[in-house]
Amino acid sequence: MAENRLIQETSPYLLQHAHNPVQWYPWCEEALRKAKEKNKPIFLSIGYSACHWCHVMAHESFENEEIAKIMNENFINIKVDREERPDVDDIYQKVCQVVTGQGGWPLSVFLTPDQKPFYVGTYFPVLDLYGRPSFGSILRQLAQAWKEKPHDVKKSAENFLQTLQKTETFKSKGRIEKEILDEAAVNLLQIGDDIYGGFGSAPKFPNASNISFLLRYSKLSGISKFKEFSLKTLKKNG
Repeated sequence: MAENRLIQETSPYLLQHAHNPVQWYPWCEEALRKAKEKNKPIFLSIGYSACHWCHVMAHESFENEEIAKIMNENFINIKVDREERPDVDDIYQKVCQVVTGQGGWPLSVFLTPDQKPFYVGTYFPVLDLYGRPSFGSILRQLAQAWKEKPHDVKKSAENFLQTLQKTETFKSKGRIEKEILDEAAVNLLQIGDDIYGGFGSAPKFPNASNISFLLRYSKLSGISKFKEFSLKTLKKNG
């Protein structure tokens, strides 16, 4: 079985992908340089050894010869172990949370050759499932967009960064009006799953910041249902 560049790594997680048909690179200068030289977008996949959905996506997509061919022809593919590179994970998790409302692993990020994100998500199924487009469809659409409308892709990347910068600026401003807190708490509860806990649809990942916010808001407002939902979510994830 063929090997890719991950065979030279020491991370157990990266070594799990060393025999994928995907021509993986670790996060390194060589990969970033090649993206610019070949003018190819980057597909960045971040995960860790104990992540269930990381293994599911690996088996469904990264071990799939047809999917790997699309990835190899159109992207520079980089695999990152979040336990080795929490700095890289932190940057792109923030982007994912701002754009999609939640983060998680595997973190799947498409970047311009100069490392600006233009499409982001977590687990993508190999077929259309859970209301999510298939990974193969996403690969084809983004590869085509980069070849035919690179200006639009770069504009999307700039919009991502502007949104992230606005969010960071907002976080640093200190006191927040109570009306904003009220609206945020109600919106979170509306997208909450009353049966299984958590937010949004499957696959779900525990969102510590959302749960922490609802617990604090419940104490601030005196409304118990926010605390009750948070505790249900924690118990379901326990």
